[in-house]
Amino acid sequence: MSYKKIKDILPSELITMIQEYIDGEYIYIPIKQDNKKSWGASTSTRKELKLRNSDIYNDYLSGINTLDLAKRYYLSAKSIQRIIRAEKSKDKIF
Repeated sequence: MSYKKIKDILPSELITMIQEYIDGEYIYIPIKQDNKKSWGASTSTRKELKLRNSDIYNDYLSGINTLDLAKRYYLSAKSIQRIIRAEKSKDKIF
């Protein structure tokens, strides 16, 4: 989210009308529903997490236990178990 100066984007008549309701304060204008992006669509985070989770599962399959995986990936053992369970269910689909 970025801030824009209202005088740079709206006509002065509209600014005056808005000032009748809110004057000198911040206002948040949400994005239109049609323009919303899904989580991770603007960054590489989703792809990085997918790769990390795949690596965790492959390490698990090679014999590394969940506690060692938790230490290696700086996650809780429960998170590692959840990732392994999710990756296993993907294997069943294919």
